[in-house]
Amino acid sequence: MESAKSASLGSSLLVPSVQELIKTEIGAVPPRYLRPDQDQPIVSDADVPIVDLGKLVDEATMDSELAILHSACKDWGFFQLVNHGVSSTVVDNMKTQVQEFFNLPMEEKQKFWQSPGEVEGFGQSFVVSEEQKLDWADLFFLVTQPPQLRKPHLLPKLPLPFRDTLESYSLEVKNLAGKVLDQMAKALQMKPEEMKDIFSGNIRQTMRMNYYPPCAFVVNVGDIVEIITNGVYRSIEHRATVNSEKERLSIASFHSPRFDGEIYPAPSLVSGETPALFRNVSVKEFFKGLFSRELQGKCYLDTLRI
Repeated sequence: MESAKSASLGSSLLVPSVQELIKTEIGAVPPRYLRPDQDQPIVSDADVPIVDLGKLVDEATMDSELAILHSACKDWGFFQLVNHGVSSTVVDNMKTQVQEFFNLPMEEKQKFWQSPGEVEGFGQSFVVSEEQKLDWADLFFLVTQPPQLRKPHLLPKLPLPFRDTLESYSLEVKNLAGKVLDQMAKALQMKPEEMKDIFSGNIRQTMRMNYYPPCAFVVNVGDIVEIITNGVYRSIEHRATVNSEKERLSIASFHSPRFDGEIYPAPSLVSGETPALFRNVSVKEFFKGLFSRELQGKCYLDTLRI
């Protein structure tokens, strides 16, 4: 059985809180947080694919909506999901509680500070050296599902309104993730049991809440899905742009197979004409490798290619 102790995700160096830096009236963003401009194409909201979950489960519209889902995952790597069934009240409550958490005095948030050798808690992730660039953001990262993987000093110690809201939000989003994975399997014409076998009926969920200083879900295809689909669906690199005038919050939920499971290309998507592009990797090895290096594009996924 998995436990919180056995499911450590690695470590990240401790760095100052961005919110606290701002309070010192530093005048300008420190050089360590400045990144060069990237000449990336700008995509308007109108261009982003929209997938309707209600249409995916309606026999009259299922085939056409599966084609939209397939195209979005294959060509874009992400999409907006509407008619998803997650309560708007739960979503709004979650946003409110996350905002209130980041607004807590620093002495309260320090109770949830990342411990040495851990990535869970309040701080930043993927910090592996004292020289690397940092995100101009604070985050709160923790394992939320299944319950036995939770660190006893984190989620169980949160203020009661936040804890109860997070419980409700976590379960609803986990159920939604299962539905989306099932629909992806249909769109790929995978054997019905393959996606369920990989996730073993018990999706593992982590959650990252971000604070960036001054009602659809966005679904990103991640590295694990790219491996399972043997490269048919592509993982995208997600980056957030900060606003110079107002703060920004985001709540990201990550779903993966259980920690003692394995990630591999689905057998029905591998053949003589389309050989496996990725090696099999245990979930534990995958996350240990991911969190042990600076986050630089998709270089980690490239290490798993055959």
